[in-house]
Amino acid sequence: MDTLELKRSFHHLIDSIENDDLLFDFYELLKNRTSAREGQLWGNLSKTEKDELLTSLEESKSSYNLISHSEMKKKHKKRL
Repeated sequence: MDTLELKRSFHHLIDSIENDDLLFDFYELLKNRTSAREGQLWGNLSKTEKDELLTSLEESKSSYNLISHSEMKKKHKKRL
């Protein structure tokens, strides 16, 4: 997917979201992510948080540890 196609898809995704809370959370995430200096987010994590994140990354490399998008939506339906 090239940059233009990615941006179009991104805009389409945003336009399709009807949940104001989700839109706000998404906006805040992107705003914080784009304004953060490289490494700043990592630097703000505690040692425990860094270890948990690295463990999660390793666990995600095995399909045994993953669930489908539809399963995740069912699991977190109350929050969506």
